[in-house]
This record gives sequence, structure tokens and C-alpha cells, in this order.
Amino acid sequence: MELSIIQNMIYVIRGYRVMLDFDLAGIYKIPTKALKQAVKRNPRRFPPDFMFELTKEKFANLRSQFVTSSWGGARYLPFAFTELGATMLSSVLKSDVAIDASVLVVRAFVAARHLALNPPKNELKELQDEFNAFRQYIEDVFTDQNDINEDTRIQLDLFGQSLAELQAGYRESGKNRRQVGFTAPQYKQT
Repeated sequence: MELSIIQNMIYVIRGYRVMLDFDLAGIYKIPTKALKQAVKRNPRRFPPDFMFELTKEKFANLRSQFVTSSWGGARYLPFAFTELGATMLSSVLKSDVAIDASVLVVRAFVAARHLALNPPKNELKELQDEFNAFRQYIEDVFTDQNDINEDTRIQLDLFGQSLAELQAGYRESGKNRRQVGFTAPQYKQT
């Protein structure tokens, strides 16, 4: 069984990371009834911080998270095993499958703890932050550019007004303007 599948069977109940008896029975490849009987025969091995029975409310809340058949399902409230209790099961069940399954369960709990202590980097969040910083930088550059453009526009307007005044003054003076460019010589017709 893959580690990721086992990790998906870990729930947080009463502040503990736990696995439910029917999930553990599937991993240990025994019927849930046999697992419960083994636990009940060895109560000293399962103190309250190793294993506890779910309340009806907690189980009803959890049941909504996974599918159960409408005509079957659990008749008894499930046991919730902490990491220590799940490990203790291998000593109670005493089979090669139980030992191998116990190793997988412990690895799943350790991986879940590691994930809780060292959450993965949210690369999307980092990219969004970088993008927002870049956007702000671009907006600042354009704001500065618009300030420069506004100054340049004012100067060009003043330059245009000066040229218009010069042209108006030149026209008013009445001087004939000399033509610019190539002019063809005028020939007399005979």
C-alpha cells in the first residue's frame, strides 16, 4: 500500500492525529471485528492517549467525509488510534503482515508530522507576491514617466506658441517670403 494512501486515512480528532479502526484493519488485512477483539483483550496496552472510542457526534461528522452503504456500515462506534496506538497494534496482532503494515503506518504518521511542522512553500503565493511587487514597480515607473511627459508636453506647448507668435508676426510685417526649394527658370516665349 502506498504511503500517500495511508496518509489520507489520518484525521485530526480531539487534537490528536488518529487513524480509525476500519482503516487500520484494511491496512493490517484483518476484519475490523478481529482488530477490535484484539484491542479489547489487551486493554493495558491501549491507554487513552493511544486509543479512544469516537462519540456518536464525532463519528457522524466524520461519516459525512467518506461514503458508507445505506444498508450496511458500522454497527459500533469506531476506535481512533494515535500513532502510538497504531504502533502498539502490531504487537497485539503478531503477524508478519502486521509488522510490515505497522512500519508503513509509522512512516505515514511521521510524514504527516513533518508536513505539519514544515508546510510546503506556497509557490503560487510567492509568484503572486513577486507579480504584485513588479506591478507596483511598473506603476511607479509610469507615474514618473507621466510626470516627465507632462513637463515635456508643457515645454512643447510653449515652443508651439512661440512658433505661432513668430509666424503671426512675420505675416503681419508684410514681407514677401522667399520661396524655398528648386525653382525652374522662366523662359520667354517668342
